[in-house]
Amino acid sequence: MVIRATLLVPVAVLLVACATPGTAPSENAAGPGTATSTTAPAEPTSPAATVGVARSAPTEVRVPRIDARSSLVPLGLNPDRTVEVPPIEQPMQAGWYSHAPTPGEVGPAVILGHVDGNNQPGIFHRLREVVVGDEVLVSREDGGTLRFVVRRVDQVPKDEFPTDAVYGDTAVPELRLITCGGSFDSAARSYRDNVIVYAALA
Repeated sequence: MVIRATLLVPVAVLLVACATPGTAPSENAAGPGTATSTTAPAEPTSPAATVGVARSAPTEVRVPRIDARSSLVPLGLNPDRTVEVPPIEQPMQAGWYSHAPTPGEVGPAVILGHVDGNNQPGIFHRLREVVVGDEVLVSREDGGTLRFVVRRVDQVPKDEFPTDAVYGDTAVPELRLITCGGSFDSAARSYRDNVIVYAALA
């Protein structure tokens, strides 16, 4: 799977996982276009969650609900301006989109990981099991660890990928975890959906 990015909006954390490459979502996609979606009501946030923290590269992501833990490698853009994904030969390796805010800075952050690959489960094989209220922990080079709380979980068809919702600017630090989901299209050698987790700094 590939995800098309735009450098016109800040992006910090996106999780994208697939066993094989697929079609990039349209940059003109807008709105959630969800097959399924759950959203939490607003809750109080800390001052840091409102103003953000200084830039520092993320080094590790942990999602306790699904026992997922991985170091993070920086990912850039492919020649066609789609976001790189971690090597398929290492499906348990997650990566972060480096042309964007780092987790904790104001804006949406993006981490990518495989749902499966190389005939084995990937780091986000169970991402669809995450629920509103779960925590996501991100460690940073500055020695700190930030706690994000899941606010929304969507499963969307790839041809309805909500580019604006994922990559669009935000007033506070947010996090995106994305992987493939749904049924597998043998002809396209790609999953038909994306699972998207939206989280906010606690």
